[in-house]
Order: sequence, then structure tokens, then C-alpha cells
Amino acid sequence: MSDRVMKSYRFREEREADWSELDRIVQQAEKRGVDGLTDQELEQLPHLYRQAVSSLSVARTISLDQNVIAYLETLCARAYFFVYGTRSRMSERIAQFFARDWAAAVSAAKGPTLLAFLCLFGGALLAFFLTLSDNEWYWTFHGGWDSRNPNATYAELRATLYEDRSDIVDMLGAFAAQLFSHNSGIAIFAFALGFAFGAPTAILLIYNGVYLGSFYAVFWQKGLGYELTGWLFIHGVTELFAVILAGAAGFMIGGAVAFPGRKTRMESMRDAGDTAAMVIIGAVIMLFLAALLEGFGRQLINDDVTRYVIAGTTLIFWFGYFYLPRRGEIDRRD
Repeated sequence: MSDRVMKSYRFREEREADWSELDRIVQQAEKRGVDGLTDQELEQLPHLYRQAVSSLSVARTISLDQNVIAYLETLCARAYFFVYGTRSRMSERIAQFFARDWAAAVSAAKGPTLLAFLCLFGGALLAFFLTLSDNEWYWTFHGGWDSRNPNATYAELRATLYEDRSDIVDMLGAFAAQLFSHNSGIAIFAFALGFAFGAPTAILLIYNGVYLGSFYAVFWQKGLGYELTGWLFIHGVTELFAVILAGAAGFMIGGAVAFPGRKTRMESMRDAGDTAAMVIIGAVIMLFLAALLEGFGRQLINDDVTRYVIAGTTLIFWFGYFYLPRRGEIDRRD
């Protein structure tokens, strides 16, 4: 037997018991979490981990068995998570996201959020007044596919706001899913385009605002502004807020690329991406809720007062959730 083979054999024989013990502790932690380990196992874990990392370094030099190297690489990666990684469970991380992380990320992005708001509603106001002054602008923004256009009568437009869809309740779920797919695609697109200095994100927001403003002008001209507002904002408060937040996430990435400061552009974008990711994940959740409100609530609720109550409630909820300080933040200020 060659000297190298003997070294490889002795190397494994001398250390295999420690590897097995580390493997057992890691399996225990994977099943029950770190809280399921005894005090002795918690003391052993970092020591055995460092031994395994050292063994891996040596094994890559002298071991002839590639299976040993692959085993140690996997074992070290699994142990690293419990030694240096997060100690919280998935349920705890989800709870922390909704209780603190999401709201903190949105609250920290007030500037990009305001910019996204101005792009969306600035485009809406521009298209609204242009269409009021000349209905031909409507056709420029929409084309001729929508029956809700300047040529429609008051009765035709009003009928679209108070349709009784209770006979197709079973189909509304599919309708809500389609709405969520469409709206989330726009939001993610607005976020993804942010890397180009935020310019495409701004254009997309303005385009959606122009579409909304010209549509609103058609109903306003026929004296249906109040009715349309309730019909639109029963879900639109949540939906438009989500689109604004998606645009804000895109502007955060664009700002990091355009103004990296002393960091490299990649470092700046990576740091901004941590907060932006929280914002866009939450925005997609909001769009899911908006799709439910639009797919079910808007189709089944035909009372204006109820629509306004729901719209106002969602507006108060989202502003309170994102911008009111938490107890921990108040304590830190004191």
C-alpha cells in the first residue's frame, strides 16, 4: 500500500467519529431547530464545525476518495447555517417580515415612493385634462377596443359600474387570478427596469397614469365621477399603492446605479437591493389582495357607500401599517 493511500485511510479513520457526531447534531437541528439541541450539543457544534472545515481543507490535498470530499463539503455547508446563519424558523421569519421588515423597508423609501406617486398621478392628471379639452386624446391613449369611450352614452357607461355578477360567482376566482397575474407582471417589470437609472420605470408609471386619467375623464364628462371613483378605488387603493411601491423599488435600484457614492455600482446596487426586495415582495402580496377585491368585491358590491367605506378603510390601513411608528421604534427614540 502506497504512503499516500495510507495517509488517506488514517485521515478518515481518525476523524470519522467527529464527522458523524457533527452530522447527528445537524440532523437534530434540522428536525427540531436549534432550540431542540441540548446545552452540550450547542457547545460541541462550533467546535465540530471548525474541525470539519479543517478536515475538508486537508482532504482536498491528501484524500483519494472524492466521496469523502463531497460528504465534507455538504456537511460543512449544512453546519454553517446553524453556526453562522439565521437561527429563526421559517414561520418566525414570515412573522417578522409582516410585523417589521416590510413596513420598515417601505418607510425607509419615502423619497422613491413620492417620486413614483408623482409619475403615476402626474401622468393621470395630464391625460385627464387633455381628454377633457379634446376627446381625440382619448383615442391616442387607448385605441378603439374599449366600449367605455367618449361615444358611449350616460346609460351605457353607468351600466358598466353596476353590473350584477352574482350569477357567475364560480368564474370570479379565475378572473381574480388573471388580474393578479397581469398586475404583478407590471409591478415586477417596473422593478426590474430600475437598473437602467430608473428611466424605464418612470415611463411605465407615467404610461399607466395616462391610461387611468383618460379613462377617468370619459366618466367625468358624463357626470359619473363619483360613481367611478367608488367602483375604481374599492380595489384601486391597494392596487395603485402596490404599483407605486413597485416603482419605488425600481427607483431605489436606479438611484443606486446612478449615484453609487464611494461604492462600486455593483456594491451600491446590492445594498439597495436588500431593501428593494422587501418592498417588491410586499407589493406583490398587495396585488394579490387587490385582485381579490377587484375580482369579487367590485363585481358583487354595487352600493356606492359600501365601496367608499372599503376604499377608505384600506387607505387608512396601508398608511397606518407602513408609516405609523412601531412600539420598538418609539422606545429607541426615547
